[in-house]
Amino acid sequence: MISIQSTEQLTGVRISADYWDLDELINAIYKVTGDENKYYDYQGPRLRILSVCYKLRHAMLGEHHLEFVSNGLNKSVLTQHELIFPRKNVYFSTEILWPEIIFSAIALNDFIDLHQKLNNASMWNHEIAIIRKFQAAIAECLEQEVSEEDYAVFLRMLHAKNPLTFRFATQYVDVLNLEYIELSKEERQAHLAAFAVRLMVEDHEYVALKAHLMEAAIATKQALHDIQIQLNYPEEIFW
Repeated sequence: MISIQSTEQLTGVRISADYWDLDELINAIYKVTGDENKYYDYQGPRLRILSVCYKLRHAMLGEHHLEFVSNGLNKSVLTQHELIFPRKNVYFSTEILWPEIIFSAIALNDFIDLHQKLNNASMWNHEIAIIRKFQAAIAECLEQEVSEEDYAVFLRMLHAKNPLTFRFATQYVDVLNLEYIELSKEERQAHLAAFAVRLMVEDHEYVALKAHLMEAAIATKQALHDIQIQLNYPEEIFW
């Protein structure tokens, strides 16, 4: 089972799961998001989602954190079956910044819609079910950190906008990530809902950034998502 919890400083979420659940999730996301040429106008969001998968893949290799979680076995069961077996399973975990994971959850809605329409995928499609469970875990974690009213506003906006990330300038996610990191724990608690909403509302800051990126894309003949902006993440993030 995949577990998603806020980190101690509310900087992001900690995603934890056993090896096979992470592997199943990553493979489902790869299949639904398609290859790099399939959904051209969604390449920025696709690469953003795959960057989360990259961290999950490295977590599976034991490069981040290990947790030991009870597997339900007790002395009585082990004696009954004459087994010598550990009572805890290994979970692999990693942290993702809040704006990053919220954007990934939002963008996955678009890829699910595209996958269903272009591949005639059933509503019972296995990969979609896996991703929906992942999104639900993110949403549940977010709901615990914001007010009931703010969460209701977020959901209304999520349901009202479609598509959500068509030609989105994903460099804006970096802008929000860095703004969010600079906040105190108390400020993160107060403004997390606003950051979630800013990922769906094209405010003046987003519009100005996208206009600047479009000019650079035209001048250099590059794709919008390939344009680099000068932003530096801190060497160490306090989660």
